[in-house]
Amino acid sequence: MSQYWSPIVSRLAPYVAGEQPRIQNLVKLNTNENPYGPSPRAVAAIQAAAGDALRLYPDPSATALREAIAKRFGVDADQVFVGNGSDEVLAHTFQALLKHDKPLLYPDITYSFYPTYSRLYDIDVVEIPLDEGFRIKISDYDRPCGAIIIPNPNAPTGIGLAIAEIEALVSGHPDVPVVVDEAYIDFGGETAANLIVRYPNLLVVQTLSKSRSLAGMRVGFALGQRHLIDALERVKDSFNSYPLDRLAQVAATAAIEDVEWFEICRQKIIATRDRLSDELLAMGFDVLPSQANFVFARHPALSGAEVYSALRAKGVLVRHWNKPRIADYLRISIGTDAECDQLLEVLKSLPAAS
Repeated sequence: MSQYWSPIVSRLAPYVAGEQPRIQNLVKLNTNENPYGPSPRAVAAIQAAAGDALRLYPDPSATALREAIAKRFGVDADQVFVGNGSDEVLAHTFQALLKHDKPLLYPDITYSFYPTYSRLYDIDVVEIPLDEGFRIKISDYDRPCGAIIIPNPNAPTGIGLAIAEIEALVSGHPDVPVVVDEAYIDFGGETAANLIVRYPNLLVVQTLSKSRSLAGMRVGFALGQRHLIDALERVKDSFNSYPLDRLAQVAATAAIEDVEWFEICRQKIIATRDRLSDELLAMGFDVLPSQANFVFARHPALSGAEVYSALRAKGVLVRHWNKPRIADYLRISIGTDAECDQLLEVLKSLPAAS
């Protein structure tokens, strides 16, 4: 019945989210969710807000949340944009800032929503290959373009760029918007938020899904000078005036303000990630250096599909892409120490592991 579709629909290749199975006792290491719960203050805020006021529309400007984010990053509240997860923030960014006469640049191996949004909004793209070590080379972006978007750290590789490299990229392209997607920045990188005061072309995007354990609430935000935020607000208010509900706003505000819980949880994940990387290296795996809450690793003798299937058969779920250059790699989310130990036990039992 596709005759009822608008013409663009048949040309779309939608983003495929990580599997969310309903299997008992599954070790779920495939969607980069935080293994530790959200701030107790966030949970308490949700409970307190779950009352009669839910019959009323939420604050369309999410004022309290934007003020909390602004305080956290040392910017003005009107330099903060919030949305229904960083995916929605990115979607508005693609439409508001990244479609120009010259092509948009981003890495060839990166977050797979970038090509999805490019197709949806009919944006001309040039994908810039990662180098042989799966790293983004800033010099490769020295070419004519209409805009640039890169994740830092990159996904699914987990490799990050130093803040000096980010600044070189932004300063080297003063006439085009440069978007830095920092979904995983809290696990080892340095945010570019401090650069926005000097660079009118820089937009920084973050999420509360990873380091603040609010994937189920869907809250993301962007930081930039006022003219960039104004562009995002114009698109948002032409699409949905109320993207964040009351519960999401109060939960996110409390999570941003609870710095102690944030630090405890992220340090646990960093420690487990480093231990897991060392264990995998000792088993002969190729493991890329990660600054994210996951590792990207390749078995020394088996294909990525074989290891993925073997793990799943034992109740351990990781992420695998059958794509050029990375088909033998698995992206393994960092769980608790116990979950990562279960992963290692299964890997050690594989015939080719020894």
